[in-house]
Amino acid sequence: MAQEIFPGRFTADVGRDTVTVFLIGMRANRWWKVGRVAQVASAMTAMLQHLAKNPEAGLLSTEQWLGRTTMLLSYWESPEHLRRFAADRESPHLAPWRRFMKEMSGSGDVGVWHETYQVPASGIEVVYNGMPRFGLAKATSHIPVGPGSSTAKQRMGAGAVRTGAAQTEG
Repeated sequence: MAQEIFPGRFTADVGRDTVTVFLIGMRANRWWKVGRVAQVASAMTAMLQHLAKNPEAGLLSTEQWLGRTTMLLSYWESPEHLRRFAADRESPHLAPWRRFMKEMSGSGDVGVWHETYQVPASGIEVVYNGMPRFGLAKATSHIPVGPGSSTAKQRMGAGAVRTGAAQTEG
C-alpha cells in the first residue's frame, strides 16, 4: 500500500507534556538458528496485532526496521500504559517473555533488548521533509512547519513550545 508523501516541511504537535518512547529489538546472534530467531520474531508480531486491536492499551504508533538486529520504535500514552501491557497476563507479552527467559536466555542464539524514555515535550525537535506520516508526527499530530517552528531551536522549545493546539513564543 502506497503511503501519501507530504511535500514540504512538517513537524509534530505532541499535544501532551511528555512522550513515552520505547525502543525494543532482537539480534540474531546465530542467524543459522532460524527457528529460534523466528520464534522470537513471531511473538512480537502477535503483540503488535493485539495492540492494534486494543487501542486502550496505550500504543500510539510504531516504526520498524528489520535486519540481523531488528528494532521497533514505539510511542506510548505513558510509561504506565507500557508497564501495564508488559505485566498483563491476558496480553501476548508475558508468556512469550517467560518462555524466552526459560528456553533461550543465556544461550547466545538470540539477543533481546529494550530502552524506555520519558521525554518532556519541550525537549523534542522533529522535522520531516517530503515524507509520509512518520515517527512522532504519525503518533500525535502531523502539522506544517510555520512561523515559530521554522528552525530547530524554535521547535526544541526555545522559541515555540507545542502542546496541544497551543503555541507560545519564548
